Amino acid sequence: MKNLLVLGAGTAGTMMVNHLRPKLNMKEWNITIVDQYKTHYYQPGFLFLPFDIYTEDQVRKVGKKFIPKGVNYIQKEIKQIFPEENKVDLIDESLSYDILIIATGSKVVPEEVEGMKGKNWYKNVFDFYTFEGSLALRNKLREWEGGKLVVHVTEMPIKCPVAPLEFAFLADSYFKKKGMRDKVEITYVTPLDAAFTKKKSSEALGYLLKDKDIHLETDFAIEHVDNDQNKIVDYIEREIEYDLLVTVPTNMGDQLLERSGMGDDLNFVPTHHQTLQSLDHENVFVIGDATNVPASKAGSVAHFQAETLTDNILLYIDNKPLKEEFDGHSNCFIETGNNKALLIDFNYKQEPVEGKFPFAGIGPLRLLKESVLNHWGKLAFRWIYWNMLLKGIAIPFVSRNMKLSGKKIN
Repeated sequence: MKNLLVLGAGTAGTMMVNHLRPKLNMKEWNITIVDQYKTHYYQPGFLFLPFDIYTEDQVRKVGKKFIPKGVNYIQKEIKQIFPEENKVDLIDESLSYDILIIATGSKVVPEEVEGMKGKNWYKNVFDFYTFEGSLALRNKLREWEGGKLVVHVTEMPIKCPVAPLEFAFLADSYFKKKGMRDKVEITYVTPLDAAFTKKKSSEALGYLLKDKDIHLETDFAIEHVDNDQNKIVDYIEREIEYDLLVTVPTNMGDQLLERSGMGDDLNFVPTHHQTLQSLDHENVFVIGDATNVPASKAGSVAHFQAETLTDNILLYIDNKPLKEEFDGHSNCFIETGNNKALLIDFNYKQEPVEGKFPFAGIGPLRLLKESVLNHWGKLAFRWIYWNMLLKGIAIPFVSRNMKLSGKKIN
């Protein structure tokens, strides 16, 4: 018997075992997935939890229930990968593999910035990229009486690059509903030279910041958090004061990859951008946030990657050339507050543009335009995530590669 081993039972790893289980000959292959955590989180829901739009139970479930029958599930800490030996050490045993899929995701590392995880962490300094941070922030917002709210991004890349902007927009809407928007000054602080990584999206989102009276501070490279004076300070000593700081810390790959000597400076695995094969080890494949591919670290990207990677795993087993197919495709609903959202669709080469989605000329969803329908599409994705995406069920009419028809390409 040969062994296919998947490290990580988050979005990407769970999708991969669901895709591969029916396609591999189970008389020839053992499939094993390893993750140290019992709980599976719907991470896009962390954006909504602080505003009481979702509850705790809507964003978390027992992870094992999504692992298909016939797949070995091991809930243990992973200590180290030995790629030259085709072996992985867990906390109390070793596993050998013929094919390895790394799906260990990314994590926030507030310790990378001096003072960020200091004495005020989860008092008036919060993240919302973790369940714990999002929940603590919800409790804070319920009682907060107003002041200077700073929404801050430390550096790129981060999971779901639009989420910090969405947080600022939802905060505007949240405080309006509470009748206290006039008591809150919202500032959005980014290391980029514009509101978003893509020019077209920045143009679309820029007017929203103005309309919502959200101040924009660009090119801010944070050096430290001053917990005594309640301010963030950058490397040229520019200072921004806050009463409540909602920050997106540095995102890094799992420390497992540093211990194993397989990651770059941020612990992301060097990966072929189109095939998703490791650049250093031919029987190792990488998916989702663990890769260093220049695509968004988002669930939709992992979904599209999973389809290509499934085909390439089967081709690799048959000693056939891999498909250089994945194009960095991502589509993302961007909450803009007041029950509206934008939808963007883009890939490695093509920036977001106007048009209709998923059907050219028909829609019904409009790209780069606010609408109530897009908002409901964002909320509906939670059901799709739990009931289709994780289980490897294809989402109808949504192609793994970006379609240009029906879009206003310049």
